[in-house]
Amino acid sequence: MAANHKPIKTIGLTVPSMYLDKRLEDDKDYSLNLFKPDVDACIKWLDSKEAASIVYVSFGSFATLGEEQMEEIAWGLKRSNNYFLWVVRETEQKKLPSNFVEETLEKGLVVSWSSQLRVLAHEAVGCFITHCGWNSTIEALSLGVPMVAMPIWTDQPTNAKFVEDVWKVGIRARMDENGIIRKEEIERCIREVMEGEESMDIKSNSERWKKLTKEAVDEGGSSDRNIDELVAELTFK
Repeated sequence: MAANHKPIKTIGLTVPSMYLDKRLEDDKDYSLNLFKPDVDACIKWLDSKEAASIVYVSFGSFATLGEEQMEEIAWGLKRSNNYFLWVVRETEQKKLPSNFVEETLEKGLVVSWSSQLRVLAHEAVGCFITHCGWNSTIEALSLGVPMVAMPIWTDQPTNAKFVEDVWKVGIRARMDENGIIRKEEIERCIREVMEGEESMDIKSNSERWKKLTKEAVDEGGSSDRNIDELVAELTFK
């Protein structure tokens, strides 16, 4: 019996067109937010900062961190002495260290939600601390933002592996023997991405992949061709 082979067509990336090839003027976002983003506050704050000076921190819509891990992230951000924008959902803000927001007002902004694509596309953002959910990973890759990977579950460790070892656009933060990523490790990763020995290579690779993602979805690119071929196959069957 002959095998019934089915062709596989890769058609990503699925980031809105206005952040990639700009061929679809109305394709500016996903048209869905689980939470209300504080867009004006975020963008106004970012506008006041220098290029590539901000560490953006977000762990997505569903991931829940323990209080100890939240504290380690908080103090790691403070120790790095970089400006930071940290998305902490309202239900998670009680886990922040006492007086942390007040103590870091000059360096940080904590918001309950953000328009992530607009934040990552902003020139002030120089590093993204992420759980490596696929959407977050592919958005940062498409927009050329270096990453500090802190995966939690499912596909995220695999995505983090690609970030660090395949695409070479970031560093994976390592847990200790208790499964916690300590403030010293978070500080180390931020400094390495922002200004360390590997920083130039990471930034160069991030720009390279930004260019490659645009080429893939642009007219005549691999993704564009695959979509045309898929439509043609469906049309003539």
